[in-house]
Amino acid sequence: HWGKPPEIQTQDYVELPGGYGHGSSTMKHWIKAHLEKDQPTQEASKASTRAALYTNDFEQAEVGKVPDDLMVLGGEFTVKREGTNQFLELPGAPLDSFAVQFGSVAKDEIAASARISGTGKGRRAPTFGVGLGGVSGWKLQVSPSKKSVELLKDQEIKATVNYDWKSGTWTQVRLEIRKDKEGAWKVEGKAWAFGESEPNTALISFDETEEPTPGKASILGSPFAGTPIWFDD
Repeated sequence: HWGKPPEIQTQDYVELPGGYGHGSSTMKHWIKAHLEKDQPTQEASKASTRAALYTNDFEQAEVGKVPDDLMVLGGEFTVKREGTNQFLELPGAPLDSFAVQFGSVAKDEIAASARISGTGKGRRAPTFGVGLGGVSGWKLQVSPSKKSVELLKDQEIKATVNYDWKSGTWTQVRLEIRKDKEGAWKVEGKAWAFGESEPNTALISFDETEEPTPGKASILGSPFAGTPIWFDD
């Protein structure tokens, strides 16, 4: 999938990267550049094939209640149904920040994702996202009023990037923490419109040197528009 190799090459003979044998220095640099370009795709592929520690599409959940394997940290979350789809709903009041924890305790080599829908009202809009590492851990937050996606450690914003959110639609979000090398971790986040392909590369990232705190994953919501926020998958 790399296309045609360079037609003009140097007249030397060196070992090629990636187990491609031997060839010219021109081929060496050409292969190396393409391997580095493919790396984000390979990382995403490896992450997507890891065994899921927890999944819930709420299709088997009882409407009007919260599944027993979820830990509600404030907010009147309940399972609701619209048409043939069931989801977890956070009502539009009170106007505060709420969360639900799920899954196993972990600190790195872990990812959390969810499909989330909210609706703006006038100039007000909800904020929502997913978290890793418990209450004081990392959070990936979509902040439509700021037209941004943010990475937060506890309550401190560590990174921000522009993002165009559309009211009344489903947004897919994904947060991952992985060990990059000894004493260094990568915290990466993605957000994209549901129905579109997952991006190969992270939308936002942060290089962390402090060891992540062990904790459970979570979904997060703040209904600042006074309208419900829906969580699924």
